[in-house]
Amino acid sequence: MNFITIDFETATSERHSPCEIGLTFVDNGKITQTKSWLIKPINNEFDYFNTLIHGIKPDDVANEPEFNKLWIEIKPLIENQFLIAHNAGFDMSVLRKTLELYQIPFPTFNYSCSYIFSKKVWQGLPAYDLATLCKINNIDFRHHRAGDDSRATAELCIKAFKISEVSSIDDFPDKLKTTIGQIYDGGYKPSLTKRFYNPKDLTKIIGDPAKHNPDSIFYGQTVVFTGTLSSMLRIEAQRLIADIGGINANNVTKDTDFLIVGYQDYKIVGDDGMSSKQEKAIKLIEKGSNLEILSEEDFLKNI
Repeated sequence: MNFITIDFETATSERHSPCEIGLTFVDNGKITQTKSWLIKPINNEFDYFNTLIHGIKPDDVANEPEFNKLWIEIKPLIENQFLIAHNAGFDMSVLRKTLELYQIPFPTFNYSCSYIFSKKVWQGLPAYDLATLCKINNIDFRHHRAGDDSRATAELCIKAFKISEVSSIDDFPDKLKTTIGQIYDGGYKPSLTKRFYNPKDLTKIIGDPAKHNPDSIFYGQTVVFTGTLSSMLRIEAQRLIADIGGINANNVTKDTDFLIVGYQDYKIVGDDGMSSKQEKAIKLIEKGSNLEILSEEDFLKNI
């Protein structure tokens, strides 16, 4: 396995405020090098809470380069490589938001999240933060400094891959039940837990013809649900659609008329907060589809 672990520390709660980046390089399953750089954030502003965590102060970075100057050195190291971060949703968001701030095009690379796949390797733990996992695996490190965190993540990954018999990126979906994320010029795809399930045949949900309502916006229309509804179970909502005279479907297609969006768990859908169904619906709408996206509140108003 060849990969690079990456870690950011930020100066404020804003994702575009990195004050340190750490990279650890692994070749053939062996750590070869760890590098870290201090970064001066925009206006060199720090939140007290962030400094309390990592100990980096404005004076420490006053003479350091801003990210756009440092990027010239960082980009060649990670371009077209395989990166891993512990809680990659955070670190990849820091990278994307900072590049957007400086109007710099995204690089291209694949990535994964050790927080996610650690749950498949060490099942049943009370927590999966880096400190807890490193303590269990006897990995000593100075937490919340980017270089040390990236190196600890690399050591953790090496142990995880050995336990799971992972020897290449192609093993991740089956052996770690994790999808591979991507960042590329113009966009990104998050690394997520790979979920296996047998989709239900929603055509078997038969409504009561006596309750059909031709005046409803859902009558005769194909409806798909995504996320968790707070007002009722999804199966109950699907029965309501069937009673009205609508058609339930599992997936968003060109024939979908409505997508009802409930609560989305960011740990599953990624930090943009959208499920794959919602992303596909938006793309179809952009291409001219009459598909309509409704919130749960709008759904309730129309039943």
